[in-house]
Amino acid sequence: MDHHQQPKPPRQLSGYLESMTRVVFSSGLNWRVVEAKWPSIREAFRDFEPERVARMTARDIDRLAGDSRVIRNVPKIEATVLNAKEVVAIGKTPAKFRGYLRSLGPLPEAAAALRKRFRYLGDHGTYYFLWSVGEKMPPWEEWGRRSVKAAARTKAKPGKPNAKRARA
Repeated sequence: MDHHQQPKPPRQLSGYLESMTRVVFSSGLNWRVVEAKWPSIREAFRDFEPERVARMTARDIDRLAGDSRVIRNVPKIEATVLNAKEVVAIGKTPAKFRGYLRSLGPLPEAAAALRKRFRYLGDHGTYYFLWSVGEKMPPWEEWGRRSVKAAARTKAKPGKPNAKRARA
């Protein structure tokens, strides 16, 4: 894909979950590792059909955690199942999910809402997710500057625990 050309919104709800899951599994890993295992990850997560992934059980998670064909990171596997449940709760059609994304308001508020509702979506991941599902995004350079300034404003004062880290 040409990374300068804006992708189109997914035609299926599974496209939203797949894009989000790619962000989840890419966090902290080399993209080549994720790319090499992606076909197996797609198969393991039932082609990212949200309702099917949302029904995955603790036994399914344990099975995937032992499968060398996938990235065996239990928190990321659990996050994918929880994210699927959130996608289903929002709506069972791509149009409803797209409407949800667009109802979140201006980009900074939308990104904050997504980071709060879904697991493993940080600043970079949120930007990539929104871009990959066809949402209008400012140039990365502009987003990155805004994101860094916002992070600097919200850092905890010395000697006080960072509430965000305490929940991790």
